[in-house]
Amino acid sequence: MKTIFKQITGLIIAVLMLAPQSPAFSQTEKGYFTISGTVKEKSSQKRLEYSVIALKGSNVGTIANTNGEFSIKIKVGSNAKAVVFSHLGYSNFELPINGEDIRDVVIYLDQKSSQLDPITVLGMNGRALVEIALDKVGENYSTSKSTLSGFYRETVKKRRNYINVSEAVVEMYKTPYLEGVERDAVQIYKGRKLVSPDPKDTLMVKLLGGPNLSIYLDIIKNPDLILSKESLDMYSFSINESVTIGERAHYVVSFQPQVIMPYALYNGKLFIDKDNFTLSRAEFNLSMSDKNKATKAILKRKPFGMHFKPEGVSFLVTYRQDGDIALLHYIRSELNFKCDWKKRLFSTSYSIVSETVVTDSNPVDVKRIPSKVAFKDNHSLSDKVTNFLDKNFWEEYNIIEPDESLENAVERLRKAINKSK
Repeated sequence: MKTIFKQITGLIIAVLMLAPQSPAFSQTEKGYFTISGTVKEKSSQKRLEYSVIALKGSNVGTIANTNGEFSIKIKVGSNAKAVVFSHLGYSNFELPINGEDIRDVVIYLDQKSSQLDPITVLGMNGRALVEIALDKVGENYSTSKSTLSGFYRETVKKRRNYINVSEAVVEMYKTPYLEGVERDAVQIYKGRKLVSPDPKDTLMVKLLGGPNLSIYLDIIKNPDLILSKESLDMYSFSINESVTIGERAHYVVSFQPQVIMPYALYNGKLFIDKDNFTLSRAEFNLSMSDKNKATKAILKRKPFGMHFKPEGVSFLVTYRQDGDIALLHYIRSELNFKCDWKKRLFSTSYSIVSETVVTDSNPVDVKRIPSKVAFKDNHSLSDKVTNFLDKNFWEEYNIIEPDESLENAVERLRKAINKSK
């Protein structure tokens, strides 16, 4: 377990110099149409963050941002007939499409009560449900190698201000789910960054191996993280109130550490499909009960004299049902911590958020990503990509739309960069 555990930890290097800006990319010809708008709860008008948006009958999809806003780009000539919207605890909604742009549409979802029979739940315990889900991995997830296309974003905030925004279109090579993650790899296809020009921000934090979190946080394919037999023995499990995900009823199993280990463990929830026992969603946090262990889990290196104080580390992993199998869909991590120096009265708070959405998959003509171009765990995305100045940079690629606070931050940083030139 320790080998895999170390691969998703030690991700932060504290206080590193920013990299210089580089030239912008150019546009390509448009060959797609766009469906964009906002997903809301019908009764309350509340915006629904992280709603799943999928092109019906295909592997193409994306996810709504924290404001419920979305945009999905569909290739001309794809013969797509509808876009399906879903969210945890809500009924699905299908939007008919006809090959033309639809802008600023508002999608309303209805809340849906659980369809689980309480007697069925009482007949099982939480660990038994998890073990059944693990026994069915070979039935419920891909048994062949595949190539996934995705969009990755990471942001670094110093107090309330963004000081680094890095984004990339990525390709992921996945072996069959029963083979583990050792041969999986991520390649950066296209990327950009925007960093603060303020001299006070030239000393900052970086996230190492960020795009590779889509490998190590795929908890079904990487069971050593939480779901191996050895790991299960470290946790206690209990069944919570059930929910629906994409019209399908799910058991909810919560877990928490029941032993003390020399490294930090996790607590969280697992969402397991009632009918086929697919694990569709995982929400979990690094335990903060021992701050020294938590620090060792996430801090790679820091300068002498600086104090590092972890505040919280959380993860979200979701899978999308596609016929008889579940596909990896969305991975999000958030790290919150404080740094201070000896003889200084106040500490500085930082937040690093990384997220990957799988926008397409291809099980045909799959080629392994060569080691020389694969993203390495000791790489930082902001060191590998160029600038942020071309507003049409993403062209036909599906991305996670930036929320309002990020859009405003990007505009402020753009202006600050122009003034500094």
